[in-house]
Amino acid sequence: MSAHHLKLNLDKTEVLFLPGKDCPTLDLTINIGSSVVSPTQTARNLGVILDNDLSFTANIAATTRCCRYTLFNIRKIRPQLTQKSTQVLVQALVTSRLDYCNSLLAGLPACAIRPLQLIQNAAARLVFNLPKCSHTTPLLRSLHWLPVTARIHFKTLVLAYHAANGSGPSYIQDMVKPYTPARALRSASAKRLAAPSLRGGPKFPSAKTCGFSILAPKWWNELPIEIRTAESLHTFRRRLKTHLFRLHFER
Repeated sequence: MSAHHLKLNLDKTEVLFLPGKDCPTLDLTINIGSSVVSPTQTARNLGVILDNDLSFTANIAATTRCCRYTLFNIRKIRPQLTQKSTQVLVQALVTSRLDYCNSLLAGLPACAIRPLQLIQNAAARLVFNLPKCSHTTPLLRSLHWLPVTARIHFKTLVLAYHAANGSGPSYIQDMVKPYTPARALRSASAKRLAAPSLRGGPKFPSAKTCGFSILAPKWWNELPIEIRTAESLHTFRRRLKTHLFRLHFER
């Protein structure tokens, strides 16, 4: 480091070890010159808090706490705002926070996502200036807001569209492959993705079974063919949002 005129900043240096299920406990303390860097339970990267078991509990808690404080401040000036201006403010300061890197939450159980959904429910009530006991499903439908789970699906499937059409970064395209049948079948033109085999894998949800390379092909292949074969990203996003909206609000 001295040869490159660099100096270690211990306040910004973190070591996060992601062990496997049967991995033994290891001492991964790193010595850099006279400085010692010890492993941490969580580490922040690009604003996302990662933990050593990829449960994203700390990240969800931090997002929830930030959004709750923002809603508290908006609520104090709500009497001076119109419904439209409140909606714009909430979408800019709260919804954008809920959507940030939300594809990382794909595959998490509903109980883990629930705190974020409660924040969205509170935001919808604030837009319409309604009390806490108000039912939120009609409000979300009126605002045309997809629930948090559907928003995670939406972001993940948009990434899958980029990968399937060769417009995404190489590391995304390497995670999914187009489905090529062994013989001539009608499904060859259905633009499906090859689903990786989970034979011999864990029976319960884990980081391995909830990864992008597993969930993206599964969710992609479940889409109607007119969505998978959309000719442009704009058309795909429009059809996908309509599909998810009907799936969550019209069943």
